[in-house]
Amino acid sequence: MITLRKSNERGGADHGWLKTRHTFSFSTYYDPAHMGFRALRVMNEDWVAPSQGFGKHPHDNMEILTYVLEGALKHQDSMGNGEVVHAGELQRMSAGTGIHHSEFNASQEDPVRLYQIWLLPGQRGLEPGYEQKAFSPEDKKGRLRLVASPAGEDGALTIHQDVRIYLAGLTAGESLAHTLQPGRHAWVQVISGAASVNGQALKAGDGAAISDETTLTLAGRTDAEIMLFDLA
Repeated sequence: MITLRKSNERGGADHGWLKTRHTFSFSTYYDPAHMGFRALRVMNEDWVAPSQGFGKHPHDNMEILTYVLEGALKHQDSMGNGEVVHAGELQRMSAGTGIHHSEFNASQEDPVRLYQIWLLPGQRGLEPGYEQKAFSPEDKKGRLRLVASPAGEDGALTIHQDVRIYLAGLTAGESLAHTLQPGRHAWVQVISGAASVNGQALKAGDGAAISDETTLTLAGRTDAEIMLFDLA
């Protein structure tokens, strides 16, 4: 079963300095029909104006992934990390017992575009942690590149939840397959371009919740980038 979540149906807001779209209920956007999928709780696409951002604020008991698509994001946190996350880089922050952090557009001239993703952790009260890694276009070209998993194998980020996250770059007409083991589910998010999953057409910003399927066929309708979540 594949349930589509179309880009133009997402919630969100335009605050001038921040344009944001919410796949699931978040902040002032509330839709009881869209509270998350399995352990996936937040899927926000953000555009942040030059020099603008989110001041110091707290989180706890959440696995937070930030994928920068354009520009660069300056990050500082109460663990002592002060990093710039560039386009193509993925950041993992385990909030655990509690952290404070801030995020600002690192440029005074160019906007930054990013996805921020929250996963419910498999266990509460974990020690906070931080990772940041780059994944080149060549790394994802024509294949599902593992970028986050519980074991952090193959150079992936380590997340504290039974979820495996992949990125794939597909050209028009190119396809690949992913097998879902019994009892597993998937979420597909189209980052850019247009694609299909098992024949269902998707474009940039669209998502799909998938259950009771054994094989996923992902295909590029145009050049496209796809993020795939394999979830318990």
